[in-house]
Amino acid sequence: QVQLDESGGGLVQAGGSLRLSCAASGRTFSYYAMGWFRQAPGKEREFVAAISWSAGTTYYGDSVKGRFTISRDNAKNTVYLQMNSLKPEDTAVYYCAASRRSVKVVVPALWDYWGQGTQVTVSS
Repeated sequence: QVQLDESGGGLVQAGGSLRLSCAASGRTFSYYAMGWFRQAPGKEREFVAAISWSAGTTYYGDSVKGRFTISRDNAKNTVYLQMNSLKPEDTAVYYCAASRRSVKVVVPALWDYWGQGTQVTVSS
């Protein structure tokens, strides 16, 4: 079992930055690929980024490439999402997820564990 707790969301102006954190419980955190998804009102949950258990592989959704960076610290059981050059269309609830599958699995239903989400709002 892996329990996930996101933090770091908030309100930011367009062009600004935020860093999200996801703290995981469970001694097997380092065995899981970790990912971030987001869901805006009235839209389906969207893949944002993922990182392999060793941090050797990362994968990004097209809409965030070059602006967002995912990283992890297995000693702290934490995964991060650094978000730069934020746009109003990045506004959503951001969810942390864990999976034993490849980082390139972008279908939310195939990820095993989820956090409760943290709201990110980007004003224009």
